Amino acid sequence: RFAVSVGYWKDPYIQHFVRQAKERKAPEINRGNSVCAAGYYARVHGVSYLIKAFLEKTECNSQIVNLGAGMDTLFWRLKDENLLPKKYFEVDFPMIVARKIHNIKSKPPLSKPIMESHSGDSLLIDSHSLDSSRYSIVGADLRSSSDLEEKLRKHSLDTHLPTLLVAECVLVYMTPQQSASLLKWAASTFPVAMVINYEQVNMRDRFGQIMIENLQRRHCNLAGVELCSSLDSQRERLLGSGWDNAHAVDMMKVYSFLPQADVKRIEALEFLDEKELFEQLMQHYCICWASKDSSNL
Repeated sequence: RFAVSVGYWKDPYIQHFVRQAKERKAPEINRGNSVCAAGYYARVHGVSYLIKAFLEKTECNSQIVNLGAGMDTLFWRLKDENLLPKKYFEVDFPMIVARKIHNIKSKPPLSKPIMESHSGDSLLIDSHSLDSSRYSIVGADLRSSSDLEEKLRKHSLDTHLPTLLVAECVLVYMTPQQSASLLKWAASTFPVAMVINYEQVNMRDRFGQIMIENLQRRHCNLAGVELCSSLDSQRERLLGSGWDNAHAVDMMKVYSFLPQADVKRIEALEFLDEKELFEQLMQHYCICWASKDSSNL
C-alpha cells in the first residue's frame, strides 16, 4: 500500500483492502520503507512478467490458482488489461477469505468487475467462499491437498486446462513434507502446468540467520526454511516433486532484468541511501518457476 501510494506502480484496488497508515514515519523507518518498496516493486514486476508470459502462451485459455492469496488484487488488474484466464481461483485460510469477501461485498469498485465478468447462473457467495464464472475465492488449508482439491473442484476447477499456480511467501510457512505434498499434487493433477514460487533464499549465511531471528522474535516461524538454503535447493525441491524443469533467480538478478528506464524512475521517487542493505535483502529472496508440459507449450 505504501509503495503504491508513493508511485512505484499503479494498483487502484489495493486501497480497498489496506488502509494507508496515518502517522508520519521516523526517517530510519522511511529508509527501511524505501528499501522494502523497491523490493516489492521487483517482486510485483517479476511475478507479473511470468504470469503474463503464461497467459500469452495459453491465449488465456487457462486457469490460475493463487495459493495463499491474502488481499492480492491480481484478478482486478488482469481484468483491466483484458488478460483474465478462463477461471481465476484464490485460496487462503477461511478467516482471511471471510475478510476479503466482506471487503468485496461492501465496495462496488471490487464487486462490479466480478459481476461484469460473470455469466450464467446467479453468483454464489457466503462468508467463506465466493464463486462466479470467472473468479472464485476458496477457504482451505493448503497443508491438506485432498481438502484443497475437493473445494476447488466444487468451484469448477478443470484439470484439463493449462494451469498456473502462484505461491508468494507461502511454501516457506509449511514444513518441507507439506509443501512437497502440495507441489506433487499439482504436478500429478494437471497435465499442462506451471508453478511460480517467490520466497527466501540463501538463508544459511549471517544475513539470513538474522532475518530468521528477527522473524522468530515476532513469533513468526519459517517451518520450511531449510529448503531456502540456495537457488539449487529451490530448484531441486521442484524437480523432486515431479516437475519437468525448474529455474530460480535471486531478486537482485530480477531487478537487473527490469526495464532500466522504469528502474531509474522508481529510484528517483525516494532517496535510497541503504544500497548495501537493499542488495543484501534482494539476494535473500528469489523467484522460482517450473513447468510440466505434455503439449509443449
